[in-house]
Amino acid sequence: MTSLAVMGAGRIGGEMAFLATVLGLADEITLYDINRPLLEAQILELSHTGLDVRLSTDPAAIAGADIAVFAAGSPRNPGIRTRADLLGVNLPVADHCCRLLRGFDGVLVTITNPMDANNYYLWKTLGLPRERCIGFGGQLDSARFRIFMKECGMDGPAWVLGEHGEHQVPLFSHLGREVPVEERDAILARMRGSSMPVIKGKGGTVFGPAWHIFNLLKCIALNGRQVVPVSCILDGEYGVQTCSLGVPARIGRNGIEEIYEWTLDDWEEARFRDAAESSCVLCRRSDA
Repeated sequence: MTSLAVMGAGRIGGEMAFLATVLGLADEITLYDINRPLLEAQILELSHTGLDVRLSTDPAAIAGADIAVFAAGSPRNPGIRTRADLLGVNLPVADHCCRLLRGFDGVLVTITNPMDANNYYLWKTLGLPRERCIGFGGQLDSARFRIFMKECGMDGPAWVLGEHGEHQVPLFSHLGREVPVEERDAILARMRGSSMPVIKGKGGTVFGPAWHIFNLLKCIALNGRQVVPVSCILDGEYGVQTCSLGVPARIGRNGIEEIYEWTLDDWEEARFRDAAESSCVLCRRSDA
């Protein structure tokens, strides 16, 4: 089976640990959070499932996990305009978790926003192979894209590349039909604000992210070798370097097996370049 470490036991981290427990993803789960009462409450409630899963709060166990999830830090709230605005508050949290990950030899999945910049920072600081640093966000963005497509009478594969944030890039060229620029722009505008009604109504997103994160972790744990949109450390792919950005990649037991360079149309290419520029700026700030 698989050992899983989740750093950050709040909404997303707690839900991830719950799904991993009840759906049998891992036989050993380590939870970590600086909020000790929350951490102990989450572990206690997980134990109340009665399932045969070894639960731990020992930080020393994190570095030995097969898969580690970085879900710690401050989430987006109605007062925070974009995910990028969280860099200053969450970078010290990423630095703290790097100390827990010293000697880590598994696959690291980054969730905490700004996800792309945090994924780059963790990779650079820890010195891990880039194949073992995966940023989550594209699967959730793609699911939202699929919903808006259906509302507009479109059908086909829903892929979102680029930044997990303002500069996400939905791929209309894969739909097999021409979509006018005005319709593309309208859908993109809706996608950028799609999480805010949930954040305003309940304080943060949980169900959507947790489900898609679980599926990503399952792909790693079971060597699913599926192609999904994830944030990868790019080294020349798509003409981009020195940043983490959402692209299609095959995911297996050892992390990223292959990055696919798809042809983008002019509208998509322009927005992908904007995403790369935005991500590179944030990654340089995280590296300063």
